[in-house]
Amino acid sequence: MTISLFITCYNDTLFPETGKATVILLERLGHTVEFRAAQTCCGQMHFNTGYVGDALSMMRSTLDVFATAEVICIPSSSCVAMMRDQYPHIAQSTGEPALINAVSRFLPKVFELSELLVDKLGITDVGAFFPHAVTLHPSCHSIRSLHIGNKPQELLKCVRGLTLIELPDARQCCGFGGTFSLKNPEVSAAMLSDKVQCVLETRAEFCTAIDNSCLMHIGGALSRQRTGVRTVHIAEILAATDAGAIQ
Repeated sequence: MTISLFITCYNDTLFPETGKATVILLERLGHTVEFRAAQTCCGQMHFNTGYVGDALSMMRSTLDVFATAEVICIPSSSCVAMMRDQYPHIAQSTGEPALINAVSRFLPKVFELSELLVDKLGITDVGAFFPHAVTLHPSCHSIRSLHIGNKPQELLKCVRGLTLIELPDARQCCGFGGTFSLKNPEVSAAMLSDKVQCVLETRAEFCTAIDNSCLMHIGGALSRQRTGVRTVHIAEILAATDAGAIQ
């Protein structure tokens, strides 16, 4: 199968190792991964801050770039949620039948990484080895919008050497929420403090998630407090095959 990688602007700019790990993982499973260089942003940041016109332009570009793609993998539930939840409404608002149809053809091809592995490819054991204690933070978009369920846990439980430790109050938001953390910094910091305390209670070595936005927020606090706990996207764990894969 040929899989098109939509890396997301966030990962491309700040967390390139996630994209590399996704490619390594999918190629190890026997698939061809292509990267369409003309891709940009899904438009989520613009849409969430009221710049709907800019989000529409980015949506049009995304639809055009991936028009001929067979399957599209996105290692970010927030970007997938933007597409599934908002693209149909944005398209409907234009009254353009061709655009509405383009969205309806596009969305069935879009998969968040854990969805792609478990639902589309029917795989939970990807042949990974990661000998560490890990706790999982389920991001808000993954549980409240995409309804990912236990797919990330299923994948992690099959990783050799990995000890998965349940995170207390796992469904509670970490406080990032994109612009929420900028517009409501005190509330965001309080929510983050609670989340970090839960992570530390697990005594895990790593905190993982399917969204790097959450991990940046959580990881920043863990680092500032010099806890020694590190954050890593689930793609990097699933791509690992030796003890020193993540330095």
